Amino acid sequence: MLQAMGLERFEELLKSVPEHLRMKQPIDIPEGLSEIETRRKVEELATHTRGAGELVCFAGAGAYDHYIPAIIDPIVSRSEFTTAYTPYQSEVSQGTLQVIYEFQSLVAELMGMDVANASLYDGAHALAEAMLLAHATRQVPRVLVSQGINPAYRQVLDTYAAGLGIELVVIPLGDDGRTDVEALATALAEPSSACLLAHPNYLGCIEDVETLAGMVRGSDAKKPPLLVGTVYPTSLGLLTPPGEWGADLAVGEGQSLGLPMSLGGPYLGLFAARSEFLRRMPGRLIGRTTDRDGRCSYVMTLQTREQHIRREKATSNICTNQGLFALWATVYMTLTGPAGFREVARSCARNARYLASELGKLKGVSLTFPDTPFFNEFNLTLAVDPGHALERLAERGFLGGVDLGRFGAGYEGQLLVAVTEQRSRQEMDRFVKAFAEATA
Repeated sequence: MLQAMGLERFEELLKSVPEHLRMKQPIDIPEGLSEIETRRKVEELATHTRGAGELVCFAGAGAYDHYIPAIIDPIVSRSEFTTAYTPYQSEVSQGTLQVIYEFQSLVAELMGMDVANASLYDGAHALAEAMLLAHATRQVPRVLVSQGINPAYRQVLDTYAAGLGIELVVIPLGDDGRTDVEALATALAEPSSACLLAHPNYLGCIEDVETLAGMVRGSDAKKPPLLVGTVYPTSLGLLTPPGEWGADLAVGEGQSLGLPMSLGGPYLGLFAARSEFLRRMPGRLIGRTTDRDGRCSYVMTLQTREQHIRREKATSNICTNQGLFALWATVYMTLTGPAGFREVARSCARNARYLASELGKLKGVSLTFPDTPFFNEFNLTLAVDPGHALERLAERGFLGGVDLGRFGAGYEGQLLVAVTEQRSRQEMDRFVKAFAEATA
């Protein structure tokens, strides 16, 4: 191979890599193990880990311990689904295309938008793709990002933006834990491609999205920035969907739609839009039509990715959709139905209010934003180190929340607690008792 390329040594291929970044010694990895040895090693490592199945889970921050109906696994495990061919050739994948079509329809209805695509990799990826769509539409290398968006999502945005020369302007949160209105007004004085909001935001606070949307729509720019709403799907059982409060694009993480937490992924990216942005949407779009005999059939209507059209015309380089998890979410939403979906949301909100009220009575514990509404997640300020409190809670059988101090200045002493429909009153009462002991 080197001879064919006119080279003498492999190292000549590394000329573009700076010398100080190259390894000078072999990688220090142990010798390979047999299958028996590997199994024993994995089992030994597993004894050092305790998951949500062993601990009562009150952690959230983007991955939630929702109930997964028992019927989902037998359905998605059917051979017709697990062996279905990828939907490149529609004539041999009608079942796959029908599922995706139904998934799109359900997501569009959930989001209150005109159209949804066949899913993306995860919520962070969906938000990044929304930013790219807005940039391609408005052609302004400046995007406004609320500090209330998940910090991990903002890291993904930073990566995408850096490669395209897009300036990300972070809009801080106010004392109430919500996007600062005055800061947003100042930022809107200059042209931007998009304004990215989270509702509820990362701290659990429900944003005043109608006011924020009105500000974005009413900006002085000839072409106002596109408004992108990042949502927690389960909350839409109670909260107004983004299409109704003025979002142009709506994205979210689909993990709460019946998917296991799975150590943080893989997950399911939701992406919906107004019809005017249809041809700029990333990934795939499945449509329904009739064949020459008048029978219902499903087709790949749109696939604006660089493997299928000229690269300069492509909207995204996404290679696939999360087909299995899109199926998973479709089964979940179909099983729960509108009434069941609302009841799950009500149960989450009801449980969270009870727990927040009880925890707020403890000495050295207070709600960080006592006057701000929340859905199922709330922020506590502790008199003790949250990390130490979480360790003591784990000893008592609880996954107690997320220490926000790891995200830097301004979050010291804060703990994010989440509650889902899975938590019983008895579990919450035991948690309050353990919390009092852990923070004493």
